[in-house]
Amino acid sequence: MADWLLIRLPRAPDAPASWLVCDGLGRIVVPQQKGTLLQAAPLGGSRRVCVVVPAGDVVLTEVDVPVKSGLKVREVVPFALEEQLAEDIDSLHFAVGKRPAEGARTPVAVVSRALMDGWLAELRDAGISPEVLYAESELIPDNPGQAVAVLDEDCAIVRPAGGTPLTLPMDALAEALTLTCPGSEQMVATERTGSGLVLYTGAAEWHQRARDVEAIRDRFDGIKVQLLTDGPLALLAQRVATAPGSGDVINLLQGPYAPVDSFANTWKEWRVAAVLLVSLLALHAVGSTAELLVLKRSERTVDAAITTTFRAAMPGERNTIDARRRMEQRLATLKGGGSGLLSALDALAQARVGTQGTVLRALNFRESGLDLTLSAPNVEALDHISQNLKAAGWNADLTSGNAVGSQYEGRIQIKPRA
Repeated sequence: MADWLLIRLPRAPDAPASWLVCDGLGRIVVPQQKGTLLQAAPLGGSRRVCVVVPAGDVVLTEVDVPVKSGLKVREVVPFALEEQLAEDIDSLHFAVGKRPAEGARTPVAVVSRALMDGWLAELRDAGISPEVLYAESELIPDNPGQAVAVLDEDCAIVRPAGGTPLTLPMDALAEALTLTCPGSEQMVATERTGSGLVLYTGAAEWHQRARDVEAIRDRFDGIKVQLLTDGPLALLAQRVATAPGSGDVINLLQGPYAPVDSFANTWKEWRVAAVLLVSLLALHAVGSTAELLVLKRSERTVDAAITTTFRAAMPGERNTIDARRRMEQRLATLKGGGSGLLSALDALAQARVGTQGTVLRALNFRESGLDLTLSAPNVEALDHISQNLKAAGWNADLTSGNAVGSQYEGRIQIKPRA
C-alpha cells in the first residue's frame, strides 16, 4: 500500500503547518515536522497526499434528503440547510458524505468557499495537489462503545459514541463533554452514568483543564486520559489510510473542487497539438497514397512502352520478361566483336567508296554472314566492291550476277575470316 503525506494546516495564518508520512496502516514512516508548505512539498513525490483543515472552520451536520427525490443530493442539501445557516448558501461549499445503510439522514460538511479557495491556493503555490481534504474533526477516532474527545490548544473536538464530531471552544469543554453522554438531556435529572470517555490531550491542555474534566467524571463509566506529546497529528494518521474507501469521512474536494484527472488535464493541454498531429499524419497518408497511384500509373506506361519497343526490335518474340537484358544480349551479338552485322555493314560502306551508281537491293544476315544483293552499272563495279571487302579482312564472294536492263545485278556473300 502506498504511503501517505499527511499535512495539517494551521488555525492561525502566521502559524506553521505540520506534516508527517505514514504507511497504509497508519504507522509513522517520517516523524512529524513543522514549517512552511514549501518544505513539506518534496515529501509528496509518488505518495498520496491528505490535507486536514481546522475543525472549527467546518460544520459537520446531517440532513434528511429523500433518496428518490429525483435530484442530485448535492443540489438539494444547500436548500435543506438554508434556515440553519447564518451565511448565504451561495458563499458556502457543501460536501456530501455517504448515507449509512440503515440511516435516514445524510452527513454533510459545510465550509466557506473563501476558505476553500484560500487553502487550495496556498497548496497550489507550494506545488501540492491533495487527493483528499478533510476536516480534522472527521479523523478523530470513532469508538462505538465510548465517547472520544481531543483537546488541542484553544479547541475541543468531541465525538459521541458512534455519533457526529462536534467542535467547541476550550472554554466550553464541560458542555462539550456533557453532549457526548448518551441521553444527555436527562442525564442531570436522573444522575445516571453514561458510557466511557477516551480523552486525548496535550500536557499543557490537561494541566489547564483537568479540573473541568474531573468535575464531570461521574457522568461517565470511566475516563481514560492519553497524553499527546506532539499534538494530534499522529492520532489523525491512524484513520487516513482507511478513510478514502470507507465512505465514513467526507472529502471536501467535491463539485467544483474535485481534483481534475491528470490524464484529462494533460489531454486538454495537448488536445490542439494532438489534433494537428493526427491531421498531419492523415494528410501524409493521403499524399503518399496519391503518389503511389501516380507511380503505379507511370509504371504501367513504361511497361507498355518497353513491350512496344521490345516487339519492334525483336519481332517474333512474344515473351517480354526481362526485356532489357535480352535486348542487350541481342545487341551484343549483333556487334559481335568485329564479326557482327554492324561490322559487316561498316565494311560494305567502306568498300563502296569510289564506286558510283551501286544500289543495295536486299540484305540478309544469318550465322554471322551477310548476303547482299547489289545493283551496279557493270560487273566490274561489283567485282571492285568484292575486292575491297577482301582487302578489309573479309571473305567476300561474288556468287551470281545477271543483266537487268541497263544495270548489272549480282549477289555478294560476306563472312568474317576464321
